[in-house]
Amino acid sequence: MSKKKNTLKITYDKVSETGDNHLYFSDKTPIRDDAFILPNNKKIESISVYFEKIMEVLGLDLSDDSLSGTPNRVARMFVEEIFSGLDPKNKPFITSFENTHNYNEMLIEKDITFYSFCEHHFVPIFGFAHVAYIPNKRIIGLSKINRIVDYYSRRPQVQERLTMQIANEMRSSTESDDVAVYMDAKHMCVSCRGIKDRTSRTVTSKLIGKFEDEDFKTQFYSSFSK
Repeated sequence: MSKKKNTLKITYDKVSETGDNHLYFSDKTPIRDDAFILPNNKKIESISVYFEKIMEVLGLDLSDDSLSGTPNRVARMFVEEIFSGLDPKNKPFITSFENTHNYNEMLIEKDITFYSFCEHHFVPIFGFAHVAYIPNKRIIGLSKINRIVDYYSRRPQVQERLTMQIANEMRSSTESDDVAVYMDAKHMCVSCRGIKDRTSRTVTSKLIGKFEDEDFKTQFYSSFSK
C-alpha cells in the first residue's frame, strides 16, 4: 500500500476566533530551560501569592471563609494536577512486551476521555481521543495508551500540538511506524467567552504510516463514528 507524507488534518465544525497565530505545527511545548529548577513547593508558594493578588484586584474579599484558601488550592491544582504533564518526571513509564502472538492488525483504544487547558486563555479543553496502532515486534498495555493521552493533556495546550505529541509518543513507545490519533473536543474559550458558541467542536487527527492509506483510514474512522 502506498505511503504519503505524514499529515496533520484539522477540521472545525464552525470557525471560532481564538486569537492570532492559533495554529501550531510543532510538537514541542514552549517551555523554558530553567522550568524545573524551582521545586514544586516553592512554585505553589509563589503562584499562591500571585493568584491572591489577582483575586484582590478583582475586588474579592479574601477574609471570607469560602475564599481564604482559594489561592493555595489553585496553586496546588496548577502544579500537582492539571499542569503536572509539564514535568518530565511525571511522564508514565511505558512497558512494552514481545508480540508473541504476532498480532499485526490495528489495535484501537477509543473514547479515551481527556481534559486539558487552552494555553491562550487557560480555560478547559475536553473531549475524547481515539488512538490506534498496528503492532510490530512490541506491544504495550492498553492502560498505557490512556496514560499517554493523560500525560500530554496535563499542560497548557493547543489541540493540534496535543494530537501530534500523543501520536509521536505512541510511535516511540510501540516501536511501530503505523499510528493514528483522532481527537474530538470542546473548547471553553469558544463556548464561554468570545463567540460563545456552545455547540461547535474541534477535530484534529494525525495519521502515520499505513493509516494514511484510504482502506486503513476508513477502518479506523468507522470504528468510532458509528
